[in-house]
Formats: sequence, C-alpha cells, structure tokens
Amino acid sequence: MQRNKLFKLIQTVLVGISLPLTVFLVFKQTTFFNRAYYTLVGTKANFVVNLTDAYPYNPPWGYYAQGGEEKSGMLGSVVEPMRSIKPNYIRIDHIYDFYDVVSRSSEGNLNYNWSKLDAEILAITSMGAKPFISLSYMPPAISSGSEVDIPNSWNDWKLVVEATVEHISGKSGLNITNVYYEVWNEPDLFGGFKLTGAKNYLTLYQHANDGAKSAQNVQPFKFGGPATTGLYKTWFTDFLAYAQRNNLRVDFYSWHRYSKFLKDYEDDVTTVKQWLVDYPSFSSIEFMITESGPNSEIDVGYDTNFSAIHTIAMYATVFQKVPKIFAFEIKDGPGEKQYWGRWGMFTNDKFGAPIAKPRFTAMEFLNRMKGNFYPVYGQGSWVKAFTTTDGKIIRTLVVNYDPYSAHIENVPLTFINLPENSFTFRRTDFRGQVTNSNVNLGENKWTTQVLMQPNSASIFEILP
Repeated sequence: MQRNKLFKLIQTVLVGISLPLTVFLVFKQTTFFNRAYYTLVGTKANFVVNLTDAYPYNPPWGYYAQGGEEKSGMLGSVVEPMRSIKPNYIRIDHIYDFYDVVSRSSEGNLNYNWSKLDAEILAITSMGAKPFISLSYMPPAISSGSEVDIPNSWNDWKLVVEATVEHISGKSGLNITNVYYEVWNEPDLFGGFKLTGAKNYLTLYQHANDGAKSAQNVQPFKFGGPATTGLYKTWFTDFLAYAQRNNLRVDFYSWHRYSKFLKDYEDDVTTVKQWLVDYPSFSSIEFMITESGPNSEIDVGYDTNFSAIHTIAMYATVFQKVPKIFAFEIKDGPGEKQYWGRWGMFTNDKFGAPIAKPRFTAMEFLNRMKGNFYPVYGQGSWVKAFTTTDGKIIRTLVVNYDPYSAHIENVPLTFINLPENSFTFRRTDFRGQVTNSNVNLGENKWTTQVLMQPNSASIFEILP
C-alpha cells in the first residue's frame, strides 16, 4: 500500500512538471517539431518542361498594396522606380479617415473634398497603374464613434460610396476605367465586424452596394470584398449566401494571407474553389489576395533577401491558380531607424531618398518572365518553377524557398520537345552571377541538374 501511494505521488509530481513544458511546446510557433515535420514530409522537385505548346497567361504579380503609413504624399517619392516595374493595380486604404474627404455643412448636407485623395491617385496613375480602392474607414463626419464604427445613418454611408465611385470612375470625374472597389479593409479586425448582430458586415456591404449601384455616368468598374485577415469559411459562405438572396453585386472575393509557409497559399486557392461549388450563380467571381507577405507583424526579413525569395516562391506556387496577389506594401512608414523590419519594398523618406530593398529587386526579377507559358511538371515542397517564352527565348524560373534557410537541393530539370538541338544555356542567379554553357544534342530532349542553395532563385534561359 505504501509503495502504491509513493508511486502515485511520484506520478503526480512528474505530470505537474511535464505539463507546462508540453503546453509550451505544443503552442510555440515555428518550433523544433514544426521544423522537423516540414523537413521530413517535403517532396523534392523533379521538373519536366513540355515545350510543345505555349499558352497565354497574366502574371499574378504586378499588384501592390500600400498601407496607411502617412496621411499625405505617401507614394510621390517612389513614382519613378515603381513605374519601372510596370504595376497593374495599386491598392490603398484609409481613403476616408486619412484624406479628409467628407465633411458636413451647417445645414447638415455632406460635402466632399477630393484633393488629398486625388494626390495619391495621381501618384498611382503616374506609375502606369490603376487604383484599387479599399472603401475604408468610416468618415468622421458620418461615424457613430471612431473610424472603425458604423455610421449614424446608413443612408450617409450609401451616399459617400456613391460619391466616391462617381468621382473616381465618373466620366465627369477622374474618368478612370476598371477601378476595383473593395468594401472595407480587414473588417474582422478593424472594427470587429461580424456577420450577425448590430455591427454586421453584411449591412455595411449592402449599403455600399446600393451606393455603387446608384452611381451615374461612370466607367466600368469592379465591386467586391470582404478583405478579411484570412480565408474563413463562415465569412465566405454567409457573405455569398446573403449576396445571393439580396441580389448584391460581387465581382470579386478577397482576403489576406501572411504566412512563411507556401502550402498556406496553395491551400487557400484549393479551398476557396471547393467552397464556390455551392454557389453556382457566382461561378465567374474573381478571387484575389489583396495583401500578402511572410509575416503580418514587423519582421527583419522584410529588409533582407528572405522576403524577396519568399515573394518569388509565393508567386511561383500560385502560378496559374489565382490571378492577382497584392504584395504588401510599397513603402515603409517612418520609424526610429531606416531599416526596422517594416513591410515596405522601399525605406521611408525620413532618412533621405527611399532605398529599394531586395523585395523590389524580386519584382524586377519576376518581370523577366514574360510572354506565354509552358507547363512544368514535378513541383516540389521547397523548390518551385515555371517556364515562359518570349520570342525564341525560353526561360525557366526556379526558386528554392525554406522558411528555416537550410534546405539544399540538386534539382533535375528536363526539357522535352526542344525547338533546337544546339543552344546556349544561361543561368542568372537572383542578385548574383551569370554563367553560360553551350549544349549540342542528338535529340530534342535534354536533362540537366541545377543546384539550388537555401533561399535562392535563378532564371535558366535557352538561347538559340
């Protein structure tokens, strides 16, 4: 009996000691266990590029988001370098609470002053891009509280959205075609909106929809949302079900994804397409990730090659799976020092002319992949690739991304149905050297091995 009591006492003590450690290990992110799991279950790449037929494509990059870092002139100092990478759309938020757009007269009427917002839109169009407008946050003149509260009158919110669409897309306004209007920014976070109750995003969206619908004499535009902090099934299903019942316009469905793991981006795309099967009336809806990056928090990786390789790998992962992913963000806000782990591709003007970070160079690198694309088979867990052709030049971008910066891979790269048997094979490493070799074959198939160091990217060209 005494021995049994002693055994139970020892057992209780051991459980008490081990429980806190167990909890710590279970809940700690990016632990040894995560790393071991990621390393053990990954698949190595074995690329086969079929050069039989090339197909047209629209790159998923060329889309950028700027957060509310400063209240005026955020983008003016980076117009020229941004123009050089040929952006398609640039997303901005805080358009109402930062730019003093809406005021109320002594008679109670709503007045509009677009000058500050127009300065940012002019910077965007000067870059050669179109604006992507996040209809946020609530104008102080109509809010029931702060900038993330509902309005005193829903009709006021409707009128504000109507005026915004007429100003930017209106033929007598800025007259910009194909502008995207996204209802709010991260409503589940900024304002704590739900899909039920008094603070209901569906109500916010419906009155914004009514405002956009009432806009007169406007160019074609796109309208959608909800730009949540992640892809959530309830937000997707309840939102589309409500829109379907109430005949609301939803041209696109958007969400944000910040993750260091490429599979999260793949899973998002697969999952949202599966959910859409239950909503056939929205079968033509456009999916897009309107903010992306390795980390939603400040991270030193944004100042280094890490975020650049992550960006290249992310776009390679979703190639031909989702049409638009917006990289967040263009320029840092002002910090205590020039490099402070902020999300921007450029440093802030506080320390002199903005300096491009490696992530900007990644966009330049991706832009080399133009023309049509060839199918690439044999994608790996760490190493991704896609192939394009521009005239007679065939380019294959290969990227080896590992969040733990450890994985090395010697990757087989096979080309079948080569158009020529003699060519120059050129390797251009990201921010590195260029090497050439001559290849002469007796057939139109060729296999080579390319060594990819941790967190590296290269473009391999077949030059006639």
